[in-house]
Amino acid sequence: MPVLKGKELRVVGFLCNWCSYGGADTAGVGRFSQPTDLRIVRVPCSGRVDPLFIIKALISGADGVLVSGCHPRDCHYSHGNFYARRRLETLKSFLPALGIDPERFQYTWVSASEGQRWKNVVSTFVEKVHQLGHAPHIEDAVPYLPLAAAGDALRAPLRPLAYPPAGSLAQSLERLRERIRAALPELDCVIGWQQGYDALHATPLFMRKPEDVDKLTWGPLNVHNLATYLPQFKNRKVGVVVKGCDSRSVIELLQEKLIDPDNVRVFGMPCEGVVDVAQVQKALGADDGGDHAGTAPASMSVEGDVLTVTGATPAQLKLADVVAEKCRTCDTPSPLLGDVVEGVASAPAGAPPAAPPGLEALDAMTPEQRRGFWRAQMERCLRCYACRNACPMCVCRDQCIGESRDPHWTTQEGNVREKLQFQIIHALHLAGRCTECGECQRACPVNIPVLALKQWMNRSVRDLFDYRAGMDVEAVPPLLSFAVEEKNIKEHGL
Repeated sequence: MPVLKGKELRVVGFLCNWCSYGGADTAGVGRFSQPTDLRIVRVPCSGRVDPLFIIKALISGADGVLVSGCHPRDCHYSHGNFYARRRLETLKSFLPALGIDPERFQYTWVSASEGQRWKNVVSTFVEKVHQLGHAPHIEDAVPYLPLAAAGDALRAPLRPLAYPPAGSLAQSLERLRERIRAALPELDCVIGWQQGYDALHATPLFMRKPEDVDKLTWGPLNVHNLATYLPQFKNRKVGVVVKGCDSRSVIELLQEKLIDPDNVRVFGMPCEGVVDVAQVQKALGADDGGDHAGTAPASMSVEGDVLTVTGATPAQLKLADVVAEKCRTCDTPSPLLGDVVEGVASAPAGAPPAAPPGLEALDAMTPEQRRGFWRAQMERCLRCYACRNACPMCVCRDQCIGESRDPHWTTQEGNVREKLQFQIIHALHLAGRCTECGECQRACPVNIPVLALKQWMNRSVRDLFDYRAGMDVEAVPPLLSFAVEEKNIKEHGL
């Protein structure tokens, strides 16, 4: 068959060896006319098609990608295509976040005897790709940095953020310290927070002796998610102090058996919000965000909804004005699990918003603007991997596919495409697993809003499978399981 529209596009097809590849062969033996645009890659099973295959093809220049496997309930490996169906449907709903038209990707089912169906499937899909034309490249996008995003971050918090009186907070903290001291002889260490190198920073504290417990602090500077350290203590007994959002990461680690529940003790207190240090520094007049001599405050205290900062530039700041973005939409201020939990959190002021500020900003963009947005952001990326290293769910960083040379998924080139590909790898790795703790974005030295990619993916998983990561220890992440009959996934037919 002649090439459609008189021009050849680049369409990649991943075909199951047992059914769809046989169907394509049957179509060839039957001399059914087919477009010549399709380049076929034969795979053992549609369940072996990693979403990264599709993403890499699309951002590397493919105009369309087709995945085809055995019909559901007729898989050569029993249920490989059930897993594939969940992964591929989730990926399809994620593509718009990157400014990629989801119509450029389709998946379907063709058996070995369905030569005529294969001819119809490939002709229909290639025709659709020709209607869309050549896929735009991110390198060619016009950089786009929306100025409105900064205003969106000042949305009113979901809860009335206010810490209890200093005396009450000190009593709860001392009770927590006592419980940690009592448990310390049975543990190698307990991980908490201590005062950092200046009044605006707290740092992780590893308590191994009773006197170390006296250094434990609690307040709006406890920004780190300490669950990140737990996988490093494999086969050792360890305790961890958590906020509500941190406890979701502990739950997710327990779900995936990445930590042993018999070896982990969880201590916690309700959190009334943590500050965005950059916002505090900006409010204090440190225009470049640095800690220069004479600008670092001498002390900081919190009572109610007011931060009192003393030093070269004394000030009183409203907590709601400098709180971290994730705290504005947080609905889990108290730990969802814990051997010891001291104190009571404030109640939400209303229903959670439909989307957090960063995701709302991405939703408001057109596909062209999203491509321009990510191009502008990735041009600033340093490939330092701080986002990955701070993530509590990135437990394979020593064998990270983003740095692997076998397979060679990304190069060390400093171009936009390679940088974006790493961020996509990170987002796909966390599909159905991300607890939105925000550590990836907080750790970024150039303030790239990488959390928005994970939030988009989380929304896709929630809409498809009614699932939020880190809420139930007994739950199974949806992309690690399957259902024969899917509630929100329709059978695809081309």
